[in-house]
Amino acid sequence: MSLWEGSDGGEARPVTWWRGYAIYSAHVVAACLVVAMIITSLALFAGANRALGALNFSSTAVLRGELWRILSYGLVNPPSIGFALDVVMLIWFGREVEKALGRGRFLSLCAGIYLLKPLFFTAAGVWLGTAFSGAALAFPLFVAFATFFPGVPLLFNILAKWAALALVGIQALVALAGRRWDLLAEIAVGCGFAHLFVRLHRAGFEWPKLRWPRRRPVRRAVVPVRAAAIPPAPPPRAGMAEVDALLDKIAQSGIHSLTQDERARLEAARSDLLRRGSGGS
Repeated sequence: MSLWEGSDGGEARPVTWWRGYAIYSAHVVAACLVVAMIITSLALFAGANRALGALNFSSTAVLRGELWRILSYGLVNPPSIGFALDVVMLIWFGREVEKALGRGRFLSLCAGIYLLKPLFFTAAGVWLGTAFSGAALAFPLFVAFATFFPGVPLLFNILAKWAALALVGIQALVALAGRRWDLLAEIAVGCGFAHLFVRLHRAGFEWPKLRWPRRRPVRRAVVPVRAAAIPPAPPPRAGMAEVDALLDKIAQSGIHSLTQDERARLEAARSDLLRRGSGGS
């Protein structure tokens, strides 16, 4: 059974699951992160730190050719309270963003947040060596939510836009105080991309789509068909009462008082009487 219904880019329509529970793609992404956290915990318990280290992102290792680290870093999620809060935010705010964006654009937003971070630090790895692990999707998705619904009240009736600005500002100050340029760049790249993505969507921007060339159909010459000439409709036959009325009009005012239509009706009645008198049908 498919976990999604509806067309890409349109309004998200979740599948009704057990006892009417609706599943969005945000729920599936959160479930994948939880499974990765469980596997990471078991690997740490088994002492497979070296195997986990081969999955972490490292700009130095990627520049040496270990390109899989760009995709595999999100599989390493050690258990923590922060991870649990990220999953809750992903389910809560990600579901609302998916409702507004649609399934296809929501998955594109998540993919952009996930890939833009390692790609940026790979490009900056020549000057700044960076290493990290764990998929950080929740906070950029919260920024996307605040961009979509800036006037929605949250905890203590704080509007979403002010909550997002406060959290971004606090994290930026923490990064500056600790001289964490990598953290500052991560905030700017992830949150900036989420904000720009939503703004472009609300402005009616369409992301380019790949279209394969199609074979042009062979055009055939169209021979014009002339419409057959439609014969004029015969004048309607006049009844005996109408014929008597026309004859009375002629007796009173003369034949010149008849209109063209009345003359045609009288002539048709005369022809009909002659046909009948000669034995015609």
